[in-house]
Amino acid sequence: MADDSEFISKLIGFGLSEKEAQLYLSLLKYGPKPPSLLAKSLKTYREDVYRTLTDLTDKGMVSPSLETPTVYAAVELDIALEAVFKKHETELQEMERRRLELHELSKEQRFRPSDEYSTFKIIKSVKELVAVTSSLATSSQEEFLYATPADTIALASLFGINEAAKKVIERGGEVRGITNVTYPIIEAVQELLDIGEDVRHLEGYRGIYFGVLDKRMSFTAINVDSAIHEDVWRISLDEAINVLLTDDLTNAEYLASTFELLWEQSVPAAQRIEELLKEGPPTA
Repeated sequence: MADDSEFISKLIGFGLSEKEAQLYLSLLKYGPKPPSLLAKSLKTYREDVYRTLTDLTDKGMVSPSLETPTVYAAVELDIALEAVFKKHETELQEMERRRLELHELSKEQRFRPSDEYSTFKIIKSVKELVAVTSSLATSSQEEFLYATPADTIALASLFGINEAAKKVIERGGEVRGITNVTYPIIEAVQELLDIGEDVRHLEGYRGIYFGVLDKRMSFTAINVDSAIHEDVWRISLDEAINVLLTDDLTNAEYLASTFELLWEQSVPAAQRIEELLKEGPPTA
């Protein structure tokens, strides 16, 4: 059961719902089955199983038979995970394409200048946060600053934000980050260092998750820390969060100043990683 629980957790972290993960694992372990038997073994309603099977079929993780009654089989794990990854990648690419189209269309419109007004938006899911952060980082020209608790550092590694940050660096921009470097996230932090980010460790940092781009756009977490599981690799794109995004210059200046104060109190992440590797993993 412990192995099943861990496997299900990893599937959820890959973007599946808990019901999808349980049903897919059941098909993997026990072989093809009709919906009626699946409902009985999972102790749920047949209609619920049909909906979940439809979602898994759309994701490319299960395939129905052609005979009647229909029997559903799990697609081989590597192929299924690749299909899910491609689907998320396609969704993010589609959002980016629409953003660029809207940007071009805006040039053709005669919108009233809004320089003297600030706009505010609440981001309500991890998927939206990933798309917005990637988009902002992609358009950033000079600087991307962020501070995040260790629990949320996995977002950058799991959902492609690192690639957007890498493009900023390749254009000659600067990406600096602050987090509490702990043993479970060593690889995720090392990935940031490898792409050229300047990351620092601030012991015990449990403050808000915030970022500033080019000293004009900023985002601040309202409940990300409470929404993310202790097992950071279980983060789902559908996770509900609340993050404030704004182009208010006063807010950006305040957060940038806060960042610099924290930066002075921190130490290089590479130094912290070296210390942790010498100490070894924490004992239970």
